[in-house]
Amino acid sequence: MDKHLTIADMQALINQSRFHQLFQPEVQDVDYDRLQLIIKMAMSDHFERQPGTDQWHGGTISAIIDIAGCYCLSLLAGEPLPTINFRADYLRPAVGTDLTAIARIRRAGRTVGVVDVDVEDDNQRLVAVGRACFSIQKRPPAAATNSEG
Repeated sequence: MDKHLTIADMQALINQSRFHQLFQPEVQDVDYDRLQLIIKMAMSDHFERQPGTDQWHGGTISAIIDIAGCYCLSLLAGEPLPTINFRADYLRPAVGTDLTAIARIRRAGRTVGVVDVDVEDDNQRLVAVGRACFSIQKRPPAAATNSEG
């Protein structure tokens, strides 16, 4: 990749996805030296595990892990990449707090990239950890595909 993505560039890239817009993730930091991306997500009653609990739903935590991992790897790829495999481990309930996802590229090979993500609450307590693998193979341009063999 020729140019480094700024915080604004990364935010614009994430905002292109209507799915990601549901969560309103806010890019906090882009660090090329550490190959790290930090994203914050504010609590909303839409994200509650059960109404009135102020406790984050695990599916929403998984979504921030996947989003942070995908876009962290785009620091090298320059574009969002499809998820191959994904894992989330929940360590403690996240209650009455916003969440911060700190994603770090573990390895980027020719075809697969691996990203680790820590999710912390407002007190910097670890509430979940995740790891995701993404496909980094170059896809042929749509016009280059030929179904006539």
